[in-house]
Amino acid sequence: MLEFEGKKAVITGATRGIGRAITEALLAQGATVAGIYGGNRQAAEAMARDNAACGERLRLVQLDVSDYQAVAAFFAELEAQWDTLDILVNNAGIRRDAVLALMKEADWRRVLDVNLTGGFNMSKCALPLMLKQKYGRIVFLTSPMGHLGFAGQSNYAASKAGQIGLMKSLSKEVAKRKITANCVSPGFIATDLIGDLPEAQLKEYKKMVPANRFGTPTEVAEAVLFLASDRAAYINGAVLEITGGL
Repeated sequence: MLEFEGKKAVITGATRGIGRAITEALLAQGATVAGIYGGNRQAAEAMARDNAACGERLRLVQLDVSDYQAVAAFFAELEAQWDTLDILVNNAGIRRDAVLALMKEADWRRVLDVNLTGGFNMSKCALPLMLKQKYGRIVFLTSPMGHLGFAGQSNYAASKAGQIGLMKSLSKEVAKRKITANCVSPGFIATDLIGDLPEAQLKEYKKMVPANRFGTPTEVAEAVLFLASDRAAYINGAVLEITGGL
C-alpha cells in the first residue's frame, strides 16, 4: 500500500519548483491533491499534461491565497466534495527585493500578504476539515532568511520569520486534536525563485553553502512528505532546515 493512499492534500504554489515536486511526490504515493496556483496558467497546463495519468486525483485551482474571501469559498467547495482534509502545505511565496530605503510600500505589503497572510488564510480555513476528523498535517515552507536576513530582502525575511511564529503558536493550539504544524526551511534551492538573480550573486551564494551546491526541489519534497506522514506524529512545532549546512 502506498504511504499516502486515500489521503487528501491541498498544496499552494503547486505547479512550479518546490510545490510541483511536493505535489508530484504525494501523487506518486497515492494521495489526492488540490494544487493551488496564483496566475501562471502555462505552468498549470504543463503540470496537468505531465500528470494526466493521475486523473481525478489531481485538481488544479487558480486562487489568490491572500484573498480571504476567495480562500474561504474554495474550502467551502472543497468540503462539499471531500468532507475532510489530511494535509495542507503552505508553499506559495514571492520575492520583491529592494533595500528598505527604496522599497515600495506596495512591494512590502504584497510579499507579506502572499507569504504570511496567505498561510494564515489557508490554515484557518483548512482547520475545520481537520478538526472534524481529529487529524491533520500542516507544513509551512519558510526560509533561513527569516533569521539570517539578507540585504534587499527585508519584506521576504519578515514574512518568513512571521511564518515560523504563526506555526509555533498554531502547533500548540491543535496538538490535542492530533493535528501537527511544522516548517520546512529550504536554503538555496534551484528553482525559479532564485533563477532571476545575477550569475555573480548566485556564485557568491553557492560559496556560502558548505555542501558547495544548491539543493533540489525533490530533496525538499522528501522532508515535507516525512512531516506530512504518520511517521512524524510526535514532531510538532519544529523547523526542519534543508540548507546543505548554511
